[in-house]
Amino acid sequence: MTEAPQPINITALFAEAASKSGLLWIQLPDGRAWPVWHAWANDTVYVVSGPGEQTLPWLPEVVTIILRSKDSGGRLLAVQATAEVVEPETDQWAAAVEALRLGRLNAMGDVESRWATECTVHALRPFGMPFEQPGSYDQSPRSVLVRPAQASTAGWRPWHAGGRPQRRRRAR
Repeated sequence: MTEAPQPINITALFAEAASKSGLLWIQLPDGRAWPVWHAWANDTVYVVSGPGEQTLPWLPEVVTIILRSKDSGGRLLAVQATAEVVEPETDQWAAAVEALRLGRLNAMGDVESRWATECTVHALRPFGMPFEQPGSYDQSPRSVLVRPAQASTAGWRPWHAGGRPQRRRRAR
């Protein structure tokens, strides 16, 4: 007779993964996921974006947070979260800035005033049961076709001083 697997405490697993990993993905309803660094404090994920910080589009009220395993780097949890903008001069702002400042090791200058004037700080609060968790992962392929940007050289090869090596001259 086999033993039933032990239940997983999802809240503790989320808190552990969010506090140990400095990177997570925020997936928007259109399916695109954005990697971001974050700070975990008071059961909330804080994210800052804007000039001089990471790029992040406008966030709707509900997003999906995808956390990775610190050990393997693979997907660990995917859970929904509410997203709200943290306004300066509030109690939540002070807690968010303190948590983010500790995680931003190479920050220069007065980050608090720069974040208040130029950037956006979001508070993400997870809710509900995870879409993915240990023991139940989506098996569909996650590969996405990368669209070439205007700056890509997919159609031509740049000129090389002295010519390209002989073995690659006819590689077009």
